[in-house]
Amino acid sequence: MNLVRLNQVSLRYGEQVLLDAVDLAIDSNTRLGLLGRNGEGKSSLLRLLSGQLHPDDGERWVRPGLRVATLEQNLPARTDTSIFQYVAGGLQEIGELLQQHERLSSRVDADLDELARVQETIEQLDGWRLRSRVEAVLSQLGLPAEAELAELSGGWRRRAALARALVSEPALLLLDEPTNHLDIPAIDWLQDQLATLNCAFVLISHDRRFLRKSVTSIAELDRGRLFLWEGNYTDFLRHRAEAEHAQAQAEALFDKKLAQEERWIRQGIKARRTRNEGRVRALKEMREQRRSRRQKQGTASFSLDTAERSGKLVAELAKVSQIIGDRTVLKDCSLTIERGDRVGIVGLNGAGKSTLLRLLTGELTPSAGSVRRGSKLDIAYADQLRSQLDPERDLIDNVCGGREFITIAGKQKHAISYLSEFLFQPARIRTPVGALSGGEQNRAVLAKLFSQPSNLLILDEPTNDLDVETLELLEERLMEFTGTVLLVSHDREFLDNVVTSLLTLPGDGSIDEQAGGYSDWEARGGGLRGSAPTEVASDKRANEPSVTPASIQPKKASAEENAEKKKLSYKEKLELDALPAQIQTLEDEQTKLNAMIENPAFYEQDPGEVKTGLEALTEVTEQLESAIERWMDLEERA
Repeated sequence: MNLVRLNQVSLRYGEQVLLDAVDLAIDSNTRLGLLGRNGEGKSSLLRLLSGQLHPDDGERWVRPGLRVATLEQNLPARTDTSIFQYVAGGLQEIGELLQQHERLSSRVDADLDELARVQETIEQLDGWRLRSRVEAVLSQLGLPAEAELAELSGGWRRRAALARALVSEPALLLLDEPTNHLDIPAIDWLQDQLATLNCAFVLISHDRRFLRKSVTSIAELDRGRLFLWEGNYTDFLRHRAEAEHAQAQAEALFDKKLAQEERWIRQGIKARRTRNEGRVRALKEMREQRRSRRQKQGTASFSLDTAERSGKLVAELAKVSQIIGDRTVLKDCSLTIERGDRVGIVGLNGAGKSTLLRLLTGELTPSAGSVRRGSKLDIAYADQLRSQLDPERDLIDNVCGGREFITIAGKQKHAISYLSEFLFQPARIRTPVGALSGGEQNRAVLAKLFSQPSNLLILDEPTNDLDVETLELLEERLMEFTGTVLLVSHDREFLDNVVTSLLTLPGDGSIDEQAGGYSDWEARGGGLRGSAPTEVASDKRANEPSVTPASIQPKKASAEENAEKKKLSYKEKLELDALPAQIQTLEDEQTKLNAMIENPAFYEQDPGEVKTGLEALTEVTEQLESAIERWMDLEERA
């Protein structure tokens, strides 16, 4: 049964067409991932589904009594509201009563008669059961009920917003970039929650690994039209590539036919004879069809301007400790970063990732120990909250300092030409940055960052809100960059594709160095577990206290537990002996299937046989990856 249905819905902002006669039906079992380039209108489509926006044309139908909850792209504001009060606000009327009860209960001079009245109303509305639901969600996300939003870092405010969306137990959940600012354990928790939710959901996300695990269908918004695919993200990529190839072939044939007809019409007066009038009319229709064809938006084409080479040593920490308030964020840490390193930094929210970056750049002075920075460093730094941008000013002012021309790699380039490399259309360049989408704002940060020569790039959550296409281009440019890269990210696939080593911050003040990407670390048995103490927001003073709820301190495994984990049982030893032959068999099968699929004749078969062959390759590849990971795990423990 449909929960929400859009029939021939259109939406425009000025001259920009976001939706053009779009149809979409959301059922009770929908698990939909919504993709599209930044600025295409994905967030606007979510607001249409929720009823926050009304279409210019078409019809939106919603099932009577439908309960919808939304997780907005932007973080909740830093206020003195407690987490409990904020989350309870997701329960609407009863939530307001629970917030009022929380405020009155915490005051020594509270009006007891008013408190009694509120308690009675809550009892009549079965509010205590709903209060228990709020407390359960807070517990699952490791959120301290009494902490104020003003005290929390971006990751923890994101958790609070997520709790507010989940607490109402909606029939339809709309999630706009839900993984932004979350640490990896929280993303895993959300992924597990979505798998067990008894409701429909539509989510926008750039996290490719998260998409593969969470959705069963994909909708792509492209130049005002909505295209639907059944299957997970991997299926979508394959189907889209096939569809784009077929469309390109069809358009090439059409253009060839049109060119032939254009040559014919220019041959002279005979083309206008009565017997050719039908052909002339057909040509007019072809011209109109060609004019109405939607041209695919160009691809981003930005590049990095590398400064003069830095010294071999970039930064060195020697027995560094950092105390913020009454909490030791880093304790007796030592590490060395050299020229050309591409280092990923991962850890729990509040474990000290941003603190480490501030120490490396000299913004913070360590409480103990020393930080030595190398010579000839030209640093380009982007923080996750986009503090480099003034929301009241336009792109020319923010990125180019109001100048008509900007110097890139020693050459003068027009500001509009430079911004077009980041897919900004001329009509958007004079728009205040605050009115741009989250992805467009992040592209503006990259445009500003890459306009300055640098040999040390420091990126704090650079993937937030970026569309997948721009994300993949950013990966390529970082791989080509000859300087040093320090990268904080929760996007595990992005880390795998870019970094050569990891600094992991487990939340106990230590820093562990790991070779390879995140998946390499996982294959060796690594991973982030549990939650960490809440770190103050990045623009707080270093000496301000931070919230440290005892209930969410990470637990350290004992030495006996670690030793026990490393022992192989007799059954595991047999499994280890058998795995090489199993891996060889799977590799042979994979090679055979790849050869079959690469043969052009393969796609001339019945579509059902093509699908079966592709599914067989996917299954064998997954089995092979699983077997290799298992072998590496057992081999390390043997």
